[in-house]
Amino acid sequence: MKALLASTVLAAGLFGLGGVASAAECGNVTIASMNWQSAEVAANLDKIILEEGYGCTAEIVSGDTVPTLTSMAEKGEPDIAPEAWVSLQPELVKRGLEGGKVVAAAKILSDGAIQGWWIPKYIAEAHPDIKTIPDLFKHPELFPAPEDKSKGAVFNGPQGWGGTVVTSQLFKAYGGDKAGFTLVDTGSAAGLDGSIAKAYEGKQPWVGYYWAPTSLLGKYEMVKLGYGAEYDAAEWKRCTSVADCADPKPNAWPADDVQTLVSKTFADRAGPAMDYLNKRAWTNETVNKLIAWMTDNQATGEDGAKHFLKENEALWKEWVSPEVAEKIKASL
Repeated sequence: MKALLASTVLAAGLFGLGGVASAAECGNVTIASMNWQSAEVAANLDKIILEEGYGCTAEIVSGDTVPTLTSMAEKGEPDIAPEAWVSLQPELVKRGLEGGKVVAAAKILSDGAIQGWWIPKYIAEAHPDIKTIPDLFKHPELFPAPEDKSKGAVFNGPQGWGGTVVTSQLFKAYGGDKAGFTLVDTGSAAGLDGSIAKAYEGKQPWVGYYWAPTSLLGKYEMVKLGYGAEYDAAEWKRCTSVADCADPKPNAWPADDVQTLVSKTFADRAGPAMDYLNKRAWTNETVNKLIAWMTDNQATGEDGAKHFLKENEALWKEWVSPEVAEKIKASL
């Protein structure tokens, strides 16, 4: 074994065969692409970097949160879930980690996935006193409802979304009705997006539920309101997230933990490629801008990944060695 290792090192040093050794370690790798933009571009980014930088043979497979995490926990397949929303399925992830099928890598969204109530940046700048939900509820006159201008409006998501339930409960908890506000049911994702776009393009007031990373927040600059309260996990479970709970208390909306999960079998053989997966992370601001570009240009996940690599070299070069960075640059 020692002789084999010595000969391999000698060959790599004399004849530049380091890439061959890396490819042999990495081998075939399957990468789950979930059915939303940020996860799609992340999967394609990993495919390009693993193939071009580390000599892997990468295949993108279709995925979604529950089936992908279930398969990884039970069978160790696929090899990589770049954007796993582990907060949504904590027990599944725990089973995979404790069962030895899955290894946790980088938190790909370094600041977590963010949900909450947002106002346009131009409103935040014009009214710097509005920083929290309690601040907002002092000013119904600034956010007139479309059907009744005497009331303020908080725009909610469609029925069936968890975020819609939480927004309704927070509205009750902070006394939205008594403050002269009403909740507006936007009916659909398109309706919610349209309400923001219409307000922003007309520089009109707007406040309501939204989340990041999203292309819309990459296109329109929004400011998330604070809560004037600390996150209370017990209260969240008891009432904040429960639609028919009658007495919600003020609470903060926690960031969702979004992490890269890797099969134990791939992690054990990945070598330097695993170092990359342990370092690769970006912020909501970066992803918002990237997927906004994808939306505006009707770009695929692969298009978005290549655009990111060309436009953000200073960021991604921190994730890889100089030698790997040169290989990736040469491939673009």
